[in-house]
Parts: sequence; structure tokens; C-alpha cells
Amino acid sequence: MARQPSPPLIGRVALVTGVSRRQGIAFAVTKRLLAMGADVFVTHHRPHDEVQPWGADDVDAVLADLRGIDPNRRVEHLGADLAHPAAPRRVVDAASAAYGHLDILVCVHAQSGGDGPLADMTAATLDQHYAVNTRSTILLTRELAARHDGRPGGRVVWFTSGQQLGPMRDEIAYAASKAALAGVAASVADDLIDRGILLNVINPGPVDTGYLSPAGGFFTPEQLDGLRTMFPLRRFGEPDDVARLVAFLVSDEGRWVVGQVLNSEGGFRRWVVPD
Repeated sequence: MARQPSPPLIGRVALVTGVSRRQGIAFAVTKRLLAMGADVFVTHHRPHDEVQPWGADDVDAVLADLRGIDPNRRVEHLGADLAHPAAPRRVVDAASAAYGHLDILVCVHAQSGGDGPLADMTAATLDQHYAVNTRSTILLTRELAARHDGRPGGRVVWFTSGQQLGPMRDEIAYAASKAALAGVAASVADDLIDRGILLNVINPGPVDTGYLSPAGGFFTPEQLDGLRTMFPLRRFGEPDDVARLVAFLVSDEGRWVVGQVLNSEGGFRRWVVPD
């Protein structure tokens, strides 16, 4: 009988942030990494979701679902408010203590809500989005790099948005904080590659994590039908669409992709104006 190949991430440890909802991108990413053989440390911050229109998930149920994917894989976790300056170090310390080393960092967490157009911007709004979306991502990356022992498989994936492809006039703070990540990616990637770590950035485009449905409360069924026409395949992005790209980048298959901002949007046509 032919010997079955080992899963591609056996022996590697991933830290994934923002794993608090089963409908979320981070949950889909974690499922993929576990299925590929990685052990995973996840962070969550339920208070953020509790004030969002989509509401919070049951963190215990989230973790139970992840642990059920492969009983041979470990899933450890920590609740963390990444707006706090000390949180990135605390998270990476906890992950390193749990597994002994870290290979992969996927920063999916984001500050949502409390945003607006230019006229509504305040220093507090801008600072909050910067603290969560930009500062914590860079600090998490610094902490991972400081602990990485140079073994093969070092990877970092950041998440940005489509602000470089079209306007986001009602999300100025969010767009500014995510644009900073896209802007600094090449510089950080050039630093990390000397440490054996490859950094790339994903713009996932509009992904239905619960808000692109009538139940999400953001759009009417008619508006959603109009928005759907902006996608050639007549569907919104799904969390696993993004997870598949993350899986490629963190595996050995993605070892020649460095410092790129990859747009995974299913051909999203911003120039189509829905009725």
C-alpha cells in the first residue's frame, strides 16, 4: 500500500487573531490550517462583537468546533483586546509558552463600527482604528519575528481592504488604518525575509460574514440583489474563499510570494452602480 503523504503543515504552529465567530474569516482560516496539520493558537475579543449588529458568538462553541476538526491537533486560545499596547506581546508570549515555538501569524482581527465620513472624523476614532488595525498588527509581527528560530515555514499574513482600488468614503478611519498596512508591507517583508519569514497581505474584498444577508440588518433584499450584480459570478465572497488563499501562502507552495498585496475579490466590479 502506498504511503499517504503527511499534511503540509505538520509540525508547524500558527497564531490566528480574531477567531470569535463561526461565520468569520478567521474561523475559516483556522479550520484550513488545522486540516493541513498545524497546531493553532487563536485570539478572540467577544466585547467587540457584542456591540456589532451581527452580535457575538459563543466562544466555547467556536473552540469546540475547531477542536473537532482533527483530534490530533491542538487548539489553544486567549481573549485579548488588541487595542491595548501590551496585548500583542502578551498574546505571542502565551502562544510561545503553549507550543514552544511559532511559525505562522495570520492577523485577521479588525476594528469594525464607530467609523464614518471625513466630516465625522475625530482623533479618538482615528486612534482607535489605528491601534487595533495597524499598530497591533505590526507589533504582533515584531513579537513573532523576535521569537522565530529560523526554521523553514516562517509566514506572516496581514489583511487590508480595497481602499487602494476604490473609494470607501463612509469608512475613513478603517480605510486609513488598513491602507497603512498595505503601504508598509514591502518594507516589513524586506526585513522579515532575512529572518526566514515571508510576509504577504490579502485584500479579501466583500465577504459575507453575516452582514451580506437580510438578517445582517445592513441591506434590504433588493439592495443585496443589486450588490450581487457587481460580482461576475453573482455571489458574494465566502470566508473559505479567503482561507484557501491563506492556506496557499503559508504552505510551501507559496514560498516564492513575498511582500505582495493580493486582491481576492472574485472580479468585484466597483464601477457597477446597483439600483
